[in-house]
Formats: sequence, C-alpha cells, structure tokens
Amino acid sequence: MITMSGPLTGVQVIDLGQYIAGPSAAQTLADLGADVVKVESLSGDQARGVGTFGEAMVRAYNRDKRSIAIDLRHPEGQRVLHQLLAKADVLIQNFRNGSAERLGIGADDLMSKYPRLVYANVTGFGAHGPSRNRAGLDIAAQAEFGMMAATGAAENDPQRTGFAVADVSAANALATGILAALYERTTTGRGAHVETSLMEAVLSMQAATWGEYALTGEAPRRKGNGQAHAAPAADVIQLSDGAIVLSAYTRDKWSALCTLIGRPDMIGDPRFADNPARVAHRAELLATIGQALEGKTRNQAVALLSSAQIVCGSIRSFDEITDDADVLASNVLVDVADADGTAYTSPGLAFTVDGHRRTSSTGAPRPGADTTDILREIGYSGRDIDNLFATDVVAAPETARKATA
Repeated sequence: MITMSGPLTGVQVIDLGQYIAGPSAAQTLADLGADVVKVESLSGDQARGVGTFGEAMVRAYNRDKRSIAIDLRHPEGQRVLHQLLAKADVLIQNFRNGSAERLGIGADDLMSKYPRLVYANVTGFGAHGPSRNRAGLDIAAQAEFGMMAATGAAENDPQRTGFAVADVSAANALATGILAALYERTTTGRGAHVETSLMEAVLSMQAATWGEYALTGEAPRRKGNGQAHAAPAADVIQLSDGAIVLSAYTRDKWSALCTLIGRPDMIGDPRFADNPARVAHRAELLATIGQALEGKTRNQAVALLSSAQIVCGSIRSFDEITDDADVLASNVLVDVADADGTAYTSPGLAFTVDGHRRTSSTGAPRPGADTTDILREIGYSGRDIDNLFATDVVAAPETARKATA
C-alpha cells in the first residue's frame, strides 16, 4: 500500500478514470495523501495505447497510485469492485454518459448501497441536456463553448490552447467538489454526488469574458495578443533575443511605463491619453514601446519594467523553465521515480498546505501492477486470486500474475 502523510491520509479512493479529467482529479487527492486505487480494464487505461501523448498523460496523472486490472463486464469482476467499494470513501469516473449505469455502477446504484460514498463523475457536455450522450473530448469543449472562437490571430483559423485546458480545468473542479463533499460528510455522515463536465469548466473559466460580453453586447473575437478594451494589455513586444508580454493600462502604470522608457511625452499624447485612444492606436503604441526598448534582452527589459512594478514576463519555452530560480524555490516540480528506474520531474500540486507539498513521487503503475496485493487486502485467498487470474477476471503484469498461496 502506498502511504504518505497529508490532509487526506486515510481516505480511500477508487479511480475508474481514463485519459485526463478523471485521473487528474484523483491525482490531486493522491498528492494530498489519499490511497488511490486505479481500476483499469484488462488492457489498461485507454491512454496507454496512444503513443507518446498517451504515455505522457499516464505519467502526469497517475503518480503514487496503485493499479488493479478488472473485467467489470464479468460478474466476478463486479464482485471485486464492490469489495473495494465497501472500504472506499470516493469513486471517480469519466465514462461516457450512461456507461456506468449499464454496468450497474451509476451514482444511484452505488450511493444507495454505500451511503457514505462520494461519487464523482465528469462528462463532456453534462448529463442532462440533448448532447449528454455525445463523445466529449477537450477539443470539442474548447470549440463549442467560446474558447477557440476567441483564441488566435484575427486573420488566422480559430486556435485551440496548447494543452488540454478543458480536461484539466474540469479535473480541478471535480477535485474541489470532492473535497467539499468529504468536508460536508463530517457533519452529515452521508456522501454526495459530485458532477461536472468539460462544458461547465470551460464556461466557468471564461467568467470575466462573459462579463465583458454582458457589458458590451459584443461576442469576443479572435484578435491575437492584447485585450479588446485596454492597452497595453497582454501585448507582445519583440526584443533582441525573443519577446516579452506586458500590461500597463491603468493610469498610474501607463505613466510609470512612459517615464521608465524615457518617453514622458507619451503621457499627454492624444493618441495615448486613455485606454480607448490607446486601443485605437495600438500598432503605433507598441511600435513606440518597442523602439524605446530596442537593444535590450528579455531579461534586461523584464528587470527594468519590474523595477516599477509593471506586469511583464519573458516568453519562454519549456527548456528555459526547468532551471528557473522561482520554479526551483517553489518546489512545485516533483521528482518521480518509475518502477523501471526511470527518473523525471513533473509538476505537482499547485498549492501548499502549511508550507508543504510532496516533492518526490513514485511513477504511474503498470496496468494491474498491484492486482494481487489489492485482492489480498480485500480478503481474497491465494487460491481465489489464482482462479480470478485463470478466468481472466483480473490481470497483472506477467511477473506478478501468479499468486502465491
């Protein structure tokens, strides 16, 4: 059994998730100390079969979990799952809508049998509308709920974000709901059904954009970098060794920027006197700022601008981030050791509790790596375990396939 100290030490989690949204929510609970058992099909999480991209998902969202491989379509496989559920606090799944119910493990089925269970699930388009049975992947949610329409340059095609933002946001929402339900259970003694979707997560992330839409009546459109109603705001300036992004659109920060770059005359220039004027003359504005910073490197420009508390950042790639002093000081990168001896780093929890978070981790398990141990923990004898293997109800890596008496 994987054990570690943390706020959720003693909490038992059954993770039926695949790909990102379900496993990522369970990963948060594991990082907080929960014992997470990843229940996989005999062939494993579907992400394991999609090459490097899938392996990256498995590595990122299944650290410090244990894996048992079960055929949930088999009555004996169902029996194994219920033995696990008898001791579980949380179940997480991100099956397509209706799949869990067809297996007899929907929320109503399980919460009536295990009233203290927190049942958590995430779907693509929600469980109640006309699209509830559609396959819902990250890219569909980005497309249908406003993100892609507003992302990218105006003259180019709509653009997805560079990572699975809908999946990850939904996972964060699900984990938050699970923690709230566990807290509520301390007073009510009963579990709860926590439910979210990629749709809801994408909409929630865009709350401020919805606010702009409500105020202006104008749907957001692709415009590349920069904010629609403020400047300079999230604007990119090209420098000698790359680019920076900066924002200085409030009256005091605009004045400070003009003074800092040696152009106090711009403060009273009618073209730049307020945000509407600066937005209307954004191209001239950015060209002038770029000329004033010409010859500086990204680091020099960031240091100069930061001296006046102007929001800015050097635009960097991953290979420039791993040795960053702020990243290293935060301890947000976890040292991971796989079972085969492979070592790598992966981002961990995005927060600390009393200044602490896990900084080392065991890697994602192979599918079914802990099948035998987990079966023993829930009361199966060696002979029973051998029978389950022989009838293909459960599976494990070949080295652990034969249970000892």
